Order: sequence, then C-alpha cells, then structure tokens
Amino acid sequence: MKALLHRHRELCERAVDALEVAAGLEACGISDRTAARFRHRDVFSLAEELYARTPRGEEPAGEPAPAAPAGRAVVRRFGCALLPGALGCAAAAAGVPGAALLAGLLAAAALLWPGRAAGGRFPLTAHLLAAAAAGWAAHRHGPALGAALALAVAPGHLTAVLYAARARRRLAGSRALDEFAARARPLLAGALLLFTAAATGAAALVGAAPATAVPLAVLLFLARLLLGHGAHRAPVAFALALALVPVPAAVYAAVAGLLVHAFLALSRASAHARP
Repeated sequence: MKALLHRHRELCERAVDALEVAAGLEACGISDRTAARFRHRDVFSLAEELYARTPRGEEPAGEPAPAAPAGRAVVRRFGCALLPGALGCAAAAAGVPGAALLAGLLAAAALLWPGRAAGGRFPLTAHLLAAAAAGWAAHRHGPALGAALALAVAPGHLTAVLYAARARRRLAGSRALDEFAARARPLLAGALLLFTAAATGAAALVGAAPATAVPLAVLLFLARLLLGHGAHRAPVAFALALALVPVPAAVYAAVAGLLVHAFLALSRASAHARP
C-alpha cells in the first residue's frame, strides 16, 4: 500500500475527493481485480484509503475567496451557444454569399468547444477536421444545412452540460467501476436521443434534409462529448476525416464508429473526473 501511495502521491494530493482518486487510478489501468490484491472490494474503496492516507497541510487562514458568479457564466455560455444559430439563419435568409460555409464553420467551432483530449492537450487536428467536414457538407448541400447545424449548437450545449452533471452525480452514487459503467451507458443513450430530437427539429425548422443534417450534427455532438471529457483524439479525428468522403454512407459509418467509441470511453469513471 505504501508503494502504491508513493506512486500516485501527486494524484492523491491534487484530488479534491476520493472520487477523483478513483477516476485517476482507473485511468492508470487499476481495476477492481487489482484493488482486491490490496484487500479492497473495488477501486472506489482503495481510492478512499489512499485519499485518507495522503497528508495535507493546513490551509492558511485568511479571508474567504469571493464566490464565482456561476449564474452569469452559465447565462453567458448559453448566449454564446445561441449566437451561431442566429448568425447562420440571418445570413441564409439574407442570401449572403458563403452563408452556408460560414454557418457550417460556426457550428463546428461552437459544438466542439471546449475540448481538451487526453492529457489536457488542445485537439487542434480534430477541430480542423470538424470545421472541414461541416463546411464541406454545407457547401455541397446549401445554406439550409449550415443553418440547421448552427441551430443545433444551443441544444447541443445544454444537453452536454446536463449529461456532464448527471454523469458526475451517478459517479458519486456508485461504489464500483462496473456499477458506474452500467449506470452511465443509459445516460449517454438518453443524451444522444435528446440531441437527435433537437437536431431533427432544427433541420425541419429551416427546411434542411434530416437524413443529411442530423447524422452530421450527431457526429459533431459525439466529438464534443468525447473531447470535452478528455478522450483520445485519434478515433475522433479518424471519424471526422471519414465524414469528408463525398459518399452519403460515409457520415453514417463515422457516426457508428464514434458511437461505439463513445459508449466505451464515456463509461469510464476517469472520463468524468474534474479537469
């Protein structure tokens, strides 16, 4: 136990609670079977002991820090999420040259932001491929597709925030990695269904073909979830590159592949640790 604590001392000192330690241990490849060798029933129990054993210095006395204006931040971010849809629809209605391309680029940028990928690195390649896929599709299919993608940004933002909060709550209520994975998969399925319905409504509102707009919107949304939760960049970039192939089935194949990856990656406790 002392060797394990020494190996993960930095993780334990940085963590704000035992859940953060459990997520970090899982990311390092420690499973419930490994925890059993340390006489613990699961990784969560092992993390609690490591967290309790980690010495922490006393916080210096002083004035408490002022509370962050969380409410204003939420409103500001939602306002930013509404902006691409408003600009895309206005440009398409006014017949601005390049309106479809502009709306597609705005949608890709807004849906994938923020993203940190594995190791906290900024996934520049994935962002560029997403912009290329959305812009190319909007250029091929016209302003309606670009406007539909731009309108899907706001519900995508809300769904992603709701998903992250509920996943964190389910992580707090789980006592084993397998238990959390079983509870996380239906939550992801529900978030995808909610966003798909919203993207379908956005496509219908602006007269875009749902068979073209919805799969691309879902692909961008999956990329947002994965990158926002620290997933590896390579599968996301590959799926977005596949969507650039000028064949209708390419986007569906990209969505199917990224969907499988999402259910695997987002069922891990480490995907929902605080960045």
